[in-house]
Amino acid sequence: MAHLQPDSPYATERYADTTRSVEFKPDAKAKFDALLERYPTKEAALLPALHLAQEEFGWISPEVMVYLGTLLEIEPAKVFGVVSFYNMYNQKPVGKHHVQVCTNLSCMIRNAYDIYDRCLEKLGLQPGETTKDGRITVTEVECLGSCGTAPVVQINNDYHENASVESIDKLLDTLK
Repeated sequence: MAHLQPDSPYATERYADTTRSVEFKPDAKAKFDALLERYPTKEAALLPALHLAQEEFGWISPEVMVYLGTLLEIEPAKVFGVVSFYNMYNQKPVGKHHVQVCTNLSCMIRNAYDIYDRCLEKLGLQPGETTKDGRITVTEVECLGSCGTAPVVQINNDYHENASVESIDKLLDTLK
């Protein structure tokens, strides 16, 4: 594997805790190996490998980026570039329920910030925080690609379209 320049701002390896080892459990490693068979190159399997890693580890830490880079024979900086581009990959631990409120233009003009503010107020959180019990994390995201049904809120992998302050209030009450 090629190594990054030590002064590179994308030198993910610098931020990785070298005393903390991450490794797929055997069943996840088998899924990873099966993924590789479906793609023409190892690098082409990066997106599904990241999904698998997030499922396995809960989030994509610098250690996970280095680990995947090693497995896929690509620089961790490339892994970081993908992780930081897509909002579907968590770069820090999130709660059991990850509430993502889209505030891109279509959602914004249909009161997405009112929904976002209500989530934070109701849960007593600051942006990006997780409830003390680890149950809910609320984040603002750039775009969830559902402009025709704006505003949209994603909770884990489920979309809640045409959301309102009232509907999000009720929805938050259902999260256990």
